[in-house]
Amino acid sequence: MTNPTQQSEQTAKHTEGGVHMQHTVAKPVAVSGKGLLLGKNVDLVITPAAVGEGIVFERTDIEPSIQIPALVDNVTDRARRTTLSGSDVTIETVEHLMSALSGVGIDNAIIRMDGPEVPCGDGSSMPFVEPLLKAGRVEQDQPRTVFRVTEPICLQDGDAMIAAFPSHQEGLRIVYDLDYGHETSRIARQTQAWDSQSGTYNTDVAPARTFSLEEEAQALQSQGMCTHLSPSEVLVIGEDGPIDNSYRFDNEPVRHKILDIIGDLYLSGACIQGRIVASRSGHALNRKLCKAIVEQNKVSKRHTIASTGSEMDVREIQRIMPHRYPMLLVDRVVEMDGTAKAVGVKNVTINEPFFQGHYPGTPIMPGVLVVEAMAQLGGLLMSRKLEHTGKLAVLLSLDKVKLRHPVTPGDQLILEAHSIRAGVRTAALQCKAFVGSRLAAEAQIRFMMVDAEQD
Repeated sequence: MTNPTQQSEQTAKHTEGGVHMQHTVAKPVAVSGKGLLLGKNVDLVITPAAVGEGIVFERTDIEPSIQIPALVDNVTDRARRTTLSGSDVTIETVEHLMSALSGVGIDNAIIRMDGPEVPCGDGSSMPFVEPLLKAGRVEQDQPRTVFRVTEPICLQDGDAMIAAFPSHQEGLRIVYDLDYGHETSRIARQTQAWDSQSGTYNTDVAPARTFSLEEEAQALQSQGMCTHLSPSEVLVIGEDGPIDNSYRFDNEPVRHKILDIIGDLYLSGACIQGRIVASRSGHALNRKLCKAIVEQNKVSKRHTIASTGSEMDVREIQRIMPHRYPMLLVDRVVEMDGTAKAVGVKNVTINEPFFQGHYPGTPIMPGVLVVEAMAQLGGLLMSRKLEHTGKLAVLLSLDKVKLRHPVTPGDQLILEAHSIRAGVRTAALQCKAFVGSRLAAEAQIRFMMVDAEQD
């Protein structure tokens, strides 16, 4: 077992000075073994990654290798586990490893594996926690991303429930009530609380193993899953308690439920500040909560950036863009992440010239102009790449254009442009426009680079 002092020391370093910086592993960490459900041998290596990279899985047994970021948008539905999917490739049962990375405080890592499922070890997070602690961490020069729960969220599915509440205290707090009711008396009602700031992940959560009732284990094996495992290797609960095994804690099942929540919520790609309360919640509800918290923070960020300073004001925009009134449709750029992402603002007023002729009785901003606004932001993003080349980004094509919500006088359009690829001659971007939390429009936009002095 891990020395509790190690975890306390790591937590102290992690929060020193009240500044939470990103970390990656100090050196590669190798873990090998069979997957929990599929039972295939897998060699897995957790390797250092650059700041801001996040957690990325890579299937090296496929040519060419496929990378899948560990984000909730890349999750595909599977029973009893959390599975990532991308390019028709899956990474099965990632939750215990994700929980370990969160508990130890690893923000950036590339996880290379030569099989379809993460090794399960004993069904806890300790097979990952112990080598991660032994390898150590390296602090990086950028603060951690934190998603704060700003409004209560409550999700239910039958008797299962999970909720998130705002908290003024740093970190994640989880309370889980495990109550099977009359379904079985083999697992007594259990309640456990855990606080990410307590420094007790390694001792109080990580050792807790995944569990199943005897009939559930038999059903899985009848479906061809877990056939390589015996009850002595995992926690299978029969009429008289664990079969050929014993509990590590009196309430080990509820502690493992907390372990799973930590792992599933880390698919947000950020640390979460808030209080989580759950009862009977499993992976599906955990992931729905994760998505809801991510979306809540996207909306909050849009409101924040719309009311803060400018990365690029209208004078800077006019220096770069050839457009002028009434065709300049970006008022300011509030965020510019290199050549990867830009966020801009267009304030829509009743004085816009197009409202005089476009449904004057019920004025609506023409959809083509919403798309044009997104394209102009994309052009400004490309200008970072073209600034000293004498080139200009000109609209080449539009694809997958969808107009989803009307834009009317008084609205504020928040424009987003994300680079998909950018070459010497062409570039492709995914662009979106929002009014508050509503998606107003989206499109994939391609640009061609032309000489700026062309007639």
